[in-house]
Amino acid sequence: MSLLTVNNMSKRFGGLTAVDNVSLSINKGEIYGLIGPNGAGKTTCFNLITGLYPADSGEFAIADKPYFPTQIEKVTAAGIARTFQNVRLFNEMSVLENVMVGRHVRTRNGLWAALSRHKRAREEEAQTLEQAWHWLEYTGIAKFAHYRACDLAYGHQRRLEIARALATDPLLLALDEPAAGMNAAEKGTLGELLIRIRDDGKTLLMIEHDVKLVMGICDRLTVLDYGKTLASGTPDSVRRDPAVIAAWLGGNAHV
Repeated sequence: MSLLTVNNMSKRFGGLTAVDNVSLSINKGEIYGLIGPNGAGKTTCFNLITGLYPADSGEFAIADKPYFPTQIEKVTAAGIARTFQNVRLFNEMSVLENVMVGRHVRTRNGLWAALSRHKRAREEEAQTLEQAWHWLEYTGIAKFAHYRACDLAYGHQRRLEIARALATDPLLLALDEPAAGMNAAEKGTLGELLIRIRDDGKTLLMIEHDVKLVMGICDRLTVLDYGKTLASGTPDSVRRDPAVIAAWLGGNAHV
């Protein structure tokens, strides 16, 4: 079953066509990778899907319902949560508070209910706190709950971003280079976490430069080159595709 469908998505910046009629379909419960050489258009595709840039053309659907990624809040409401290549946390807030912020997009009570400490607001706040603890435990960083976010080790900051995104209860978890800056051991444990998230029923879309990680955990991939789709399929089919080898690897490397 397709969770996210994108048809004929395009984006131009002046005279440059960064994304040229790209289509893809991400199935529910899979890890889907967007890969390609620098300048291939994968980050632009990712930003179009997650509402950071408006598409010039294209049709989008989530669970067969039309989806218009024009504003970040509408993207979150539609069920997409994302992380960024450069870690973006509330540095002076605690780790726990960072995750609670993510959960608050699913709360219903307004400012007045919160200020008046209405019963419904108290109950909802307790649920938010419970969910935040759950995702901290899930991602393995609960012991750092009361640290300031800026005091976490880099790899744990990456996990905190994922925990905060998961707290929004997304249909699609979109990860922008989640392994960037990690050492080999951190990448290994990250891969295990992402597989667990998928196995627990979530759908993931990821951009990643670490080809070994992508090939090891993704169920399917799309390879982009100069804004166009070069190949799509399973990791095995993509790594053997002559066009991928020629355009991306120059015929001298192996994926």
